[in-house]
Amino acid sequence: MKKQYFITLLFLFTSFTVLSQTTSPETLFDEFVVLYKQQKYEAAILPLHKAAEQGYANAQSKLGIMYAKGEGVLQDKKEAVNWFRKAVEQGDAVAQFWLGYMYEKGEGVFQDKKEAVNWYRKAAEQGYADAQINLGVMFYNGVGVLQDKKEAVNWYRKAAEQGNADAQYRLAISYFHGLGLLQDKKEAAIWYHKAAEQGHINAQINLGFMYAKGEGVLQNKREAVNWFRKAAEQGNADAQYMLAICYFEGEGIMVDKSKAAYWAQKADENGNTGVKSFWEKNELWRYK
Repeated sequence: MKKQYFITLLFLFTSFTVLSQTTSPETLFDEFVVLYKQQKYEAAILPLHKAAEQGYANAQSKLGIMYAKGEGVLQDKKEAVNWFRKAVEQGDAVAQFWLGYMYEKGEGVFQDKKEAVNWYRKAAEQGYADAQINLGVMFYNGVGVLQDKKEAVNWYRKAAEQGNADAQYRLAISYFHGLGLLQDKKEAAIWYHKAAEQGHINAQINLGFMYAKGEGVLQNKREAVNWFRKAAEQGNADAQYMLAICYFEGEGIMVDKSKAAYWAQKADENGNTGVKSFWEKNELWRYK
């Protein structure tokens, strides 16, 4: 009886082992995604690691990210690079981007800005928006590559056309100041608007200023207030200061000194350095 029981256990263990070995990497990766979304990071590592060991590029790049961030595992930048290298051998764009990032920052590898550009370019050419932005920044600043603002704009545009808010913001700046292309404030307003609608704080502020001054758009102080408010509600100190001024002076909105005091105090709490003189000069403490 004991012998038969032992044989049964051995059979079950062997069956489970064979089953785990034959589970497809796609299935294992799907299991990881479910656990990851539940924020069960340590449990998620097991199926992810198995999928990565089977050569599944998506799993290899994601495992690299987990090691880079220390999610579910002890943070290990060198091990992250190890998995990114495995994935880039299969042409994985996410891993190419991350390997570029590791070279740019000198994390897990010796810092090498030229090598960073190399990997950003590979990912960017596959249409990976984050890599397109970073490559654009490298060209804009002349880091790891000869400075070329036209080429920077080229890569910003590619990412912006994919709907990436940061790229839209950077493209707007380029149009506004005429960096790498002809200055066109109307076009700048268009791209600021696209980014602002996605909640990009700096785009919201800049769009607010454009409406306030009538640059690239018809002057509309109510619309300026609208965009200052959106950025202010996200905690941006500069936008909070501008909103305080609008309430105090009645620019684009009815005068309300208590609200001016409220937003000025918020701006001060969030580190705006100019609001203190505004507060004291106008005795806003009286309206708290």
